[in-house]
Amino acid sequence: MALRMIGFDGDDTLWRSEDYFAQAQQTFEAIVAPYVELRGDALHERLYAVEKRNIAVFGYGVKGMALSMIETAIEITDARIAAADIHRIVQLAQSMLRHPVELLPGIREAVERVAARWPVVLITKGDLFHQEAKVRESGLADLFHRIEIVSEKDVATYARLLEEFGIDGADFAMVGNAMRSDIAPVIELGGHGVHIPYHLTWVHEREAQLADPSRLRTLENANALYDVLDEIERRMTATGT
Repeated sequence: MALRMIGFDGDDTLWRSEDYFAQAQQTFEAIVAPYVELRGDALHERLYAVEKRNIAVFGYGVKGMALSMIETAIEITDARIAAADIHRIVQLAQSMLRHPVELLPGIREAVERVAARWPVVLITKGDLFHQEAKVRESGLADLFHRIEIVSEKDVATYARLLEEFGIDGADFAMVGNAMRSDIAPVIELGGHGVHIPYHLTWVHEREAQLADPSRLRTLENANALYDVLDEIERRMTATGT
């Protein structure tokens, strides 16, 4: 047995993303602060509750976050928030959508080295236009066998993609920072997960249970990625699993 394909996540695996969401949340809190007494964790929880219930409607990404911020602002201020402050939230989202792509340290070299041995695919979720722009600006697009921008990264999505790729789950490894969307579904399908934690992770992406923790590898950064994938393949060859 051998690895036949390696998947990569985009946001906070290849390039920075959550930093900008965290900064936007701080700005949002500053905008609504004059209207309410909520601060810190209490305000985080109100916004997250709205974001979570809106995922099925707005999906992931900046636009969904901005709409949820507007809805939260109206709710917690009893509709007292000024139109000018609503406009500031819209401008905040616009600035995030225009933010340049910043690759994480060592990621270009790591992807190039992996791609020289195995076919690699990019599987990322979020707003289609924004994700397409990130992929284009990253300069990494030519390295990937396929680029998939999906609305959700769950077991059903990965199963569909693996069928389209023509490979079994056991022959696939996924590299990403989010346990919920990058690692847990692939392991449930019998694949392998390489978790490279980012210093910031949205709480929604931390909620995950692993079907088989022995199929998980965790790295501090991408520098050792090739060696870990090589070790996974050698183990597969030796054990037949």
